[in-house]
Amino acid sequence: MEKMQILYEDNHLIAVHKPGGILVQGDASRATSLMDMVKDYIKKEYNKPGKVFLGLVHRLDRPVSGVVVFARTSKSASRLSEQWRERSITKLYWALVHGKMPQPSGRLTSYLKKRRQRVSLTDETHKRAQEATLTYRTIFARGKVSLLEVNLHTGRKHQIRAQLAAEGCPIVGDIKYGAPDRREDGTICLIARSLTFMHPTRPETVHIESPTPEWAL
Repeated sequence: MEKMQILYEDNHLIAVHKPGGILVQGDASRATSLMDMVKDYIKKEYNKPGKVFLGLVHRLDRPVSGVVVFARTSKSASRLSEQWRERSITKLYWALVHGKMPQPSGRLTSYLKKRRQRVSLTDETHKRAQEATLTYRTIFARGKVSLLEVNLHTGRKHQIRAQLAAEGCPIVGDIKYGAPDRREDGTICLIARSLTFMHPTRPETVHIESPTPEWAL
């Protein structure tokens, strides 16, 4: 499995590369989470006594890798969370998919509904329907797979996974959404490639990028 990497760090926030297969936040399984790992890093790096504050601003699905940002102060947590709510963050993902999209680039707008641990496309009149929008471009198409760059305009659960699968292009390894095979480590070929946002305490733009995965080369 990949290792967690520190991508950006100051007194107000910390951004890390999350390996696929790790939970962002702990659950009933008590498996070590990304939050646990980052707190442990801060505690040791800065010799902090007692509990370490770490604000959860957003999440990634367990099998997905990529950039995750945490707040190091409550003020930063509030301001970063506001940017996520206002959708002022630029969120770029890379996805290796089976097949080829009908057009090399485009915009997908769908309505999603949750059902247990999965989401599916539905009609906009459904009472629980959530609008989901993304744009994409094809980076390459080789043989039976394509690499897509996805700009996520809304942040719905499993949005990229469900919308690409509905176009006949499930993400490699994503058997939950129609991929023919599971990857050996249980991860899927989807990475939160970069995040661009305003720094919570300074008038500057922060751009954070995860390293290129081997499946995208």
